[in-house]
Parts: sequence; C-alpha cells; structure tokens
Amino acid sequence: MDYQNILFDVAGGVARITLNRPDKLNSFTGAMHAELRDALDSVQADKGIRVLLITGAGRAFCAGQDLADPDMAVGVTAPDIGNVVEKNYKPLILRLQNLRVPTVAMVQGVAAGAGASLALACDLAIAGKSASFLQAFSKIGLIPDTGGTWFLPQRVGMARAMGLALLAEKLPAEKAAEWGLIWQVVDDAALGATVDAVAAQLAGMPTKALVRTRQAMHAAPSHTLEQQLSMEGGFMRELGWGPDFAEGVSAFMEKRAPRFTGN
Repeated sequence: MDYQNILFDVAGGVARITLNRPDKLNSFTGAMHAELRDALDSVQADKGIRVLLITGAGRAFCAGQDLADPDMAVGVTAPDIGNVVEKNYKPLILRLQNLRVPTVAMVQGVAAGAGASLALACDLAIAGKSASFLQAFSKIGLIPDTGGTWFLPQRVGMARAMGLALLAEKLPAEKAAEWGLIWQVVDDAALGATVDAVAAQLAGMPTKALVRTRQAMHAAPSHTLEQQLSMEGGFMRELGWGPDFAEGVSAFMEKRAPRFTGN
C-alpha cells in the first residue's frame, strides 16, 4: 500500500508507525485507519520485527477522530458513529492487544479522544513533559470510545476516570504519570532518545514472554485467583519449553548477555 496518512519503517527489529497528518494534529480518517490496518498486518507477519513504536508527526500525537471526515458528516441523516467504531476503532485496539510484539507509544503534544486511547492501548506509553491527555467526548454529546471506558478506570480508578470523562479536562503528562495512566514522562528534548532506547531494549528481549505477560495482565481482572494461577501455569509451561528460556538460563549461568530470538 502507498501510505498517504502514516509513515512506516523498520530498523533494528523496531517497526515505527508515525501518524502523518500534522496539519490536522494527526486526527483519524477512514483512509488512515485502512493504512494502519495494512501496517499492522505487516508487523504481525514479519518475524524480524520485535517491537512496535507508535508516534505522531509534528506537534501532536493524535487529536482523535477528524470530524470533517465523510464518515462523520452530519447531513439529512445523522452519521452512524457506532458503525465507525465497529469498522475502525474496535479492530485497531484489538489488533494492538493481540499483536505478537510489545508496543510503545511516544506521546508529544496532545493525545485527545481516540488518540489518548490509542496511546493507552500500547503496552508502554512514554510522554514528553509538554504532552497532555484529553477525553473531550462529553463536549460533543458522546462517550469515550476506542477502549477509553475500559482503560481509564483500570489505570486511574473510577473517580478519576469519571472526572476526566465527564468534565473533559486536559490532564498534563506529569500528572498522568503520577496517576499511573502512563509509564513515564521525560523532558521534551529527551523524549525521542528515551523511547528509542526503550524500543531497542524491548527488541532484544524474549518477545513471546513479553506478549504472554501482556495477555496475563489483561486477563486478570476477569479471572478468579485460581483461574489466573492456571493461566500462569499454562504460559510458564509453554515458555519453559521454548528456546528463549534455555538461552536465558544458559546466559545467567555463564555470566554473559543473553541472545534472545523472541521465540
């Protein structure tokens, strides 16, 4: 696919998707979603990719849905926004949650609406100090989507999640980190280097173990303790039979750096 709305490149085992509509604060359109689906298919298929980094071009991460997109047009009949969610946003979040590699969001500027949820759907979100997170849906008579009603209460608790969603107040990156919404906040000037270092670190780690960790963490809220212990046991059995466990133990015993293959 000839990408017009995103940039996609792969280097050193790290795939980078850059939302590339800087004049529109990288807001989503149907065309951008189609390109994202294609890029994520490439990540899933390429066994040389060990981590995915998502960021935005210019001064913003992503301002959410572009309300000028034809799918959102208000004319004689109201747009079927539910269909937009089902067609674009639900598959996007599920693809990220089921991706075979860990994911990192690099957030600069504003991450609003679906853009904020996109960052939260990644395994790690790292933001610059000037970044902010905003759930502005109540201002246009909607609810947080793209998993916002799932991610927010789990990360910051019901009281804070309700405040963010109902009042549509901008949350500065430092407070987002303090509340546990994101992993880390760093000086703006250090953001790129910090995220590149984290991505490189993840690319050299046992990929399957990282993904199984994600799956176990996300399953926990709906499991009893017994069910979670069983899931842990199943994953440990699978990973214990894999080459990365054998390499990790050998490297530890031999006092050397491990050479994981991601399997």
